[in-house]
Amino acid sequence: MTLLTFAGVAALLTLVPGPDSLLVLRTAIAQGRRAALVAALGIQVGCLWWGAAAGLGLTAVLAASHTLYTVLRWVGAAYLLYLGAGLLLRRGRAGETADASGRNRFLTGLLTNALNPKVGVFYLSLLPQFVPAGAPVLPWSLLLTGVHVTEGILWCALLVALADRLGRILRRPRVGRVLDRVAGTAFLGFALRLALRP
Repeated sequence: MTLLTFAGVAALLTLVPGPDSLLVLRTAIAQGRRAALVAALGIQVGCLWWGAAAGLGLTAVLAASHTLYTVLRWVGAAYLLYLGAGLLLRRGRAGETADASGRNRFLTGLLTNALNPKVGVFYLSLLPQFVPAGAPVLPWSLLLTGVHVTEGILWCALLVALADRLGRILRRPRVGRVLDRVAGTAFLGFALRLALRP
């Protein structure tokens, strides 16, 4: 019952639009299914990192240290700003990404998630509520994170399938340039929200 309840809560949170979903969708449109799935894998590894950190108590340190939280928040915002600006200022052909023409898709996905301290605080506040009393914290934290990661993979796969289905239209050069501008602006918005909202 605990896992089922957590799965429901995590599913709702997975569907909330954010930089992770945007990155997967934009990568799928610009570079295809395989590239997007690699980026999605990086994102989910980032979730596993935060889940393990929560289980080990490291996210409690992050939540307790205003300085550490602020530094990580600003680094994360700067990275999102880099992604957004790269899309807005890019002069290459449609379909290239801001991260060295897409060679580092996994790393891009990983950093998008791992540099967001709000994900860490989210895991810190949510996971303990679903760890049974007296149960080992780290294994349960990883189990719950695994549930969230599984849902994340399924959601990303759905986004990739949608983008793949519409790929012929969305990959036209003119449409691609418009999508780059929209995605770049959205990344800048996520960066500002992360920087300005503690």
